[in-house]
Amino acid sequence: MLVRDVCIVGGAAVGLSIAHFLKRDLNFQGTVTVVERDPAYARAATTLSAASIRQQFSTPENVRLSLYGRDFFRALKDRFGADADIGFKEGGYLVLAGEAGAEILRENHEVQCAEGADIALDDPQDLLARFPWLNTEGLAAGAWGRSGEGWFDAHLLLALLRKACREDGVEILTDTVVGLTRADNRMTGATLASGDTIACGTLVNAAGPSAGDVAALADIDLPVEPRKRSVFTFRCKDAVPGLPLMVDTSGVYVRPEGETFICGVSPAAENDPRAADDDFDPDWSLFEETIWPALAHRVPAFEAIRPGPAWAGHYDYNTLDQNAVIGPHPEIANFLFANGFSGHGLQQAPAVGRAIAEWIALGRYESLDLSIFGYERIAQGRPLFEKVVI
Repeated sequence: MLVRDVCIVGGAAVGLSIAHFLKRDLNFQGTVTVVERDPAYARAATTLSAASIRQQFSTPENVRLSLYGRDFFRALKDRFGADADIGFKEGGYLVLAGEAGAEILRENHEVQCAEGADIALDDPQDLLARFPWLNTEGLAAGAWGRSGEGWFDAHLLLALLRKACREDGVEILTDTVVGLTRADNRMTGATLASGDTIACGTLVNAAGPSAGDVAALADIDLPVEPRKRSVFTFRCKDAVPGLPLMVDTSGVYVRPEGETFICGVSPAAENDPRAADDDFDPDWSLFEETIWPALAHRVPAFEAIRPGPAWAGHYDYNTLDQNAVIGPHPEIANFLFANGFSGHGLQQAPAVGRAIAEWIALGRYESLDLSIFGYERIAQGRPLFEKVVI
């Protein structure tokens, strides 16, 4: 049996960030173990995502989480050394709206600006002046991140976090948690697929798409499940200068990726069940029937493109309100959640890592008050809807 002060289930961006902040920023003197079943991150939500960051949310706390992530990415060299680089490209997000969505876009813009995000709200004429390749037919407004929003290399971020954690004495185990034990109102340990057990003082659920299954091991209901998201690549012979990560009124998104482009869209609700554990096959019908037509309409240059490779990943979808569940269980104080981000966990990992680390080391939030994301709303069936889910 291993005896650890903290056991973190899940060692991708969120789990590693928690361990990193615990050790390096809060000088936590206890023992910390991270259990990760996929050390190559071949099927991790972190590495199979579009690896981007935005402040365009409807919930103020989500804006704050991503502003913290922005500042973290900008200061990597101060934290990890002169060679630290994740290729952070501040190319912006461009979220488009027709008449039906314009008022919501304006309301969200007010929230974002009140939190200090650098977002411009343009009418169709201004959009066309800024982006001459854009077809403004059917548009009423567009919100564009002038700075702080963009994309990066998730693999490089994970490498920095893993290296720092190991340097600071964090144990990273390759294994799978298959059982949890609790005594009354406290978690007491975890059982691993290898047969080992970990007795722990604090247990953190940072298991990404598997978070609901991990919580169920402790008889805790957490409405988080894996949903499949396909990402497609293509080349275009015509230049589309200054293309941000554009989110069309159809929900289709596209952004540059070196000399190519990546794109995707969330399936319709009726075609979006819980993903099978082994289903990582891209849904090409989405590209052919939904994505390409939408892109060709919005950016005429995309009428003539050459499709390239594609992949699919799972992300942790909160079926209650598509918002994060963060912080301690109200009755099991040493069981902490860092789950349910519904597509924006990677960009918010630094802030969530800091917040959970503070809760473990200090017993309270200090940098960011994330109480609004607490499990209480889950237990009460009281949703906190995030309107900007991509």
